[in-house]
Amino acid sequence: MDSPAVEIIDLVKRYGPTTAIDGLSLRAARGAVTAILGPNGAGKTSTIEICEGFRRADGGTVSVLGLDPARTELRARVGVMLQAGGVPPAMRCGEWLRLAARFHARPLDPQALLDRLGLAEHARTPYRRLSGGQQQRVSLAAAVIGRPELVFLDEPTAGLDPQARHACWDLVGELRAAGVSVVLTTHHMDEAEKLADHVVIIDRGTVVAEGTPAALTGAERQLRFRARPALTLDELLNALPAGSSAKESPAGHYIIEGQVGPELLATVTAWCAAEGVTADDLSIERRTLEDVFLELTGRELR
Repeated sequence: MDSPAVEIIDLVKRYGPTTAIDGLSLRAARGAVTAILGPNGAGKTSTIEICEGFRRADGGTVSVLGLDPARTELRARVGVMLQAGGVPPAMRCGEWLRLAARFHARPLDPQALLDRLGLAEHARTPYRRLSGGQQQRVSLAAAVIGRPELVFLDEPTAGLDPQARHACWDLVGELRAAGVSVVLTTHHMDEAEKLADHVVIIDRGTVVAEGTPAALTGAERQLRFRARPALTLDELLNALPAGSSAKESPAGHYIIEGQVGPELLATVTAWCAAEGVTADDLSIERRTLEDVFLELTGRELR
């Protein structure tokens, strides 16, 4: 049980001339939530699908609960929530969960899952007639109904309203408390910060950063304010305490990072006065996972 739930070493996956995954390595600990983040096209879903046994790697090694992902004995031990599809369109969601339960020795109660995820009144509705968010919840229920040791969740809260998102978060927290290993992908940085014990950020098929959310965001805080665009920051940088930084991103929005305290605040307000501008919407915030993500992967659309 000291071995990781998932271990990936130098993974490579190509689609024709395109290398989607380029030497990626990561470990997901047992009994923990591991979040894999990355821009569109970074290789997240391909990595998850290889771990699930739906795709074969072109290079490297992947171990899931100590076994090759293609081993059939993993099917009873691993739950899978696909990004889309996987449910017959005409199947009623209640029937689908009852069918899924029959494939497992100690399944969770399908009706209890329907109640828990707000689907009880839709139990007789065909899958194709459910909303996108309702379909997501059916897929999540099917992924956990067999009491798996490990669950893969690919964008589990995409399209969910706030109430459904929180219900999903609560369920993931309960899985972790029960010792279940969870590997999820998400575009919601707040979701990763709230749920994950370990975060892996990938870009262009390789890992660019990993660690706990606290380690990635660091202890530094940020001072943010709005002012006239294109102010010259050289004099401000020279006056700030050692180890501080200042940037404009986007235009007219200024971010000062460092040990934010009375000295730094006084320096910034004095500089604004010298520039003849008012620091509008001035606030002191903790550096977020989204800030780290954008610094590492850029702001351009993919």
